[in-house]
Amino acid sequence: MGDLLTDIYLSEPALRLVIAVFIGGAIGFDRAYRGRAAGFRTHILVCLASTVLMLMMDFPWLGIHTDYTELVRVDPTRMAQGIMTGIGFLGAGVIMQDKQSVRGLTTAASIWVTAAIGIMIGAGFYSAAFAAAILTLITLAVFNRLIDVLPIRHYALLVMSFKRHECLSEDEVRQLLKQQKTVISNLTYKLDDDGNVMTYRMTVRSTHRDYIRNIAQQCLKLDHLQGFTLQPLGD
Repeated sequence: MGDLLTDIYLSEPALRLVIAVFIGGAIGFDRAYRGRAAGFRTHILVCLASTVLMLMMDFPWLGIHTDYTELVRVDPTRMAQGIMTGIGFLGAGVIMQDKQSVRGLTTAASIWVTAAIGIMIGAGFYSAAFAAAILTLITLAVFNRLIDVLPIRHYALLVMSFKRHECLSEDEVRQLLKQQKTVISNLTYKLDDDGNVMTYRMTVRSTHRDYIRNIAQQCLKLDHLQGFTLQPLGD
């Protein structure tokens, strides 16, 4: 009977590690599918590492060979705090910022929640871990589709360059974009190429992505346009 209990006791850590690989991989697959830098393997390793560290707290007697184990006191919450602090640095590494936008926030959040799920697995809270994993996958996969359905404002950076003497006026630019059901903000001017090229730089806003895509098609029809950049903003 004692050997059976020992086998069960020793198999429990292995079960938790397998579950960590499965759940971490499921969350990471969504990020890999969307071409994010931190994808399938990264999320597996994060979840697995969190589980391993929590196993050290939940099964301390496996590594302590002494007759005075009753004198040893462990606090799993301290290990959890250390894990989440370390994951914060990893999450910061996938966030990229330029002058116009910040990218990678969702991936950083997914790494953070994967670590938290790994902690729950390592502590043996299977039902809570699976529930959190399902809700995380719903948030990443299903809710992502809602963005294209809900009336959410979409932003993009638009840069338009004209020859100085063939440049559209500000009112003409505003009227052109108004036809595409977009709103202009933060409009700036810049004179380049020794005063020969006039550049408009602005943020455009619309309630639908297609309206912003139509701006590119409209810009291609402008004969005097030297060049343009249309960069969606957001994650």
